[in-house]
Amino acid sequence: MVAYPTTETLPLELRAIANFRRRIGGELLMRGDPGYDDARRHWNAAVDRFPGFIVRPRDARDIATAIAFAHAFDLPLAVRSGGHNGAGLALCNDGVVIDLSRYNAITVDPAHRIARAQPGATNGQLVHAAAAHGLAVTTGNASGVGLGGLTLGGGIGWLMGKHGLTIDNVLAFELVTAEGRVLQANADEHPELFWALRGGGGNFGVVSEITYRLHPLGQVLAGRAVFPLARARAALHALSAIDAAAPDELTTFALFTTLPEVGSALAVHAVYSGDDLAAGEALLAPLRGTGGAVADNFRPMPYADLYPLDTPPPPAGRYFSGATTSLPELTPGAIEALLVAAESRLTPFSTIAMQRLHGAAARVDIEETAFGLRWPQYFVSISAAWESGAAQSHQEWARGVEELLRPHATPGRYINFMGKGTPAEIRAAYGPNAFRLARVKAQYDPENLFRLNQNIAPQKA
Repeated sequence: MVAYPTTETLPLELRAIANFRRRIGGELLMRGDPGYDDARRHWNAAVDRFPGFIVRPRDARDIATAIAFAHAFDLPLAVRSGGHNGAGLALCNDGVVIDLSRYNAITVDPAHRIARAQPGATNGQLVHAAAAHGLAVTTGNASGVGLGGLTLGGGIGWLMGKHGLTIDNVLAFELVTAEGRVLQANADEHPELFWALRGGGGNFGVVSEITYRLHPLGQVLAGRAVFPLARARAALHALSAIDAAAPDELTTFALFTTLPEVGSALAVHAVYSGDDLAAGEALLAPLRGTGGAVADNFRPMPYADLYPLDTPPPPAGRYFSGATTSLPELTPGAIEALLVAAESRLTPFSTIAMQRLHGAAARVDIEETAFGLRWPQYFVSISAAWESGAAQSHQEWARGVEELLRPHATPGRYINFMGKGTPAEIRAAYGPNAFRLARVKAQYDPENLFRLNQNIAPQKA
């Protein structure tokens, strides 16, 4: 337990700030400090915030000290692991940011097939650490995404059909609460908190370590086929048929984007993780047989080759605005709507991405974890991106795509593709788990200190 600092005079008076700086064993950055501007910078140029204090903790005690300081002076508190959320929820103005991006140690125990990771470690770092022992776990598709945010929101990825979501492979969390307590949450200790952390986002405290179950994995069949937008219709119909019959070992991802020498295009990525890679080739044959691909590089490879450790950031100065929805199927109507949406993109940087939740991830009972979307569906991420000019038309495009897809959509949206989210959107994301989550929130964060997220308001039974 960390004692709150005293406030004898005005909030944030110099003596209290000096005391705060002295008690942080890691790094504390304030305006004017070397490195402050780099630390506050976000990959989305539309997010331009100036925290009062950026804490890069050395240990869980530093995290507790930062929480206590924010609580005592009623400051906004944001938590940043990878900072991947496009709405910039990991940053705040004039408050405290707990920046976990350098809090990223990973240890692998190959004998027991587990990994312990601090939340600032990335997907790519965990994949490569586990692959050194012939092991793997479901992580997100993007190498540079932080494990903290990915895991707390659910965690979809290439192995979810075979091994479930990331949260389905979590054995334990270490968490620092709003009171500054360091707790172990697992099936035996604080089991209700353990339930809530598996999908409930950053609502319950600051996770300082996650223990994952790992699985043996050899080579996979992976790659992508690229279709000019004019030839995308047949590819989407083939993808729909493939996904509808896909075994657990096959996971696909489709992206409307712009590629050099192709222009506006549909890129269909896939990973097959079964033992017989020839079976994966056969499953993808209908897609590859449409005749419209201008590139096709599916091949056997080590799983870790999908995750380059050095992930270049988006070009500086590019602006982003997003929306999201979910499609139960790629019906003919949904395909036509997607093609219209892709054709209407305002810049070559804007994208529409789709990944299908299926297999083991969809067979977990909806009440077993907090994650509320346990049925086969495509999670759709709509990203408007531009380099100059007013934001309004680009924001309207993203919202317009969401509206265009609404007649084909299912209730609920994936938390990790959502910005801040409205209360109604958040309730829909959790479905029947929403009220139970609100009760857990009331137990562990009754004052809603952790509210800069897809927020669950505390509610007592």
